[in-house]
Amino acid sequence: MNWLILIMMLLWSGPVWAGEARPLADDPVAEARLKHLAVELRCLVCQNQTLADSNAPLAEDLRREVREMIAKNMSDREIIEFLTARYGDFVLYRPPLKATTSVLWIGPFVLLTVGAVVLVITLRRRARKVVDVPVTEEEHRRVEQLLAEGGKRS
Repeated sequence: MNWLILIMMLLWSGPVWAGEARPLADDPVAEARLKHLAVELRCLVCQNQTLADSNAPLAEDLRREVREMIAKNMSDREIIEFLTARYGDFVLYRPPLKATTSVLWIGPFVLLTVGAVVLVITLRRRARKVVDVPVTEEEHRRVEQLLAEGGKRS
């Protein structure tokens, strides 16, 4: 029975032993490089978050991996090339303009233009359908009467 309790305690205490990537506080230059790179790299799990902003486990792993590459004296360019070769241009927060990423750069402008054209066409069609209906003197008096009655009730 004691063995069972001991085994259960060991299994449950696993997360306590797990450590996050240790900051390189003893090397402020390396930590500054990590921060610079983490802002330039995208979290592969999160949508539209940098590696620096993300708290996802994969982002922590990538930050740890970048720290290790910095410790191996790899240049920023070598680190980015390694991650791009491994994960593609998606890992870059600002992907380069080339044939495979042209949709990422041109797409928002195309969608904005299409949206503006659709809005203008819709507003013009709606403006043509609006018909100016004259209000008769009787209808005008009726509205004034209803407004006056509503004011008395309040």
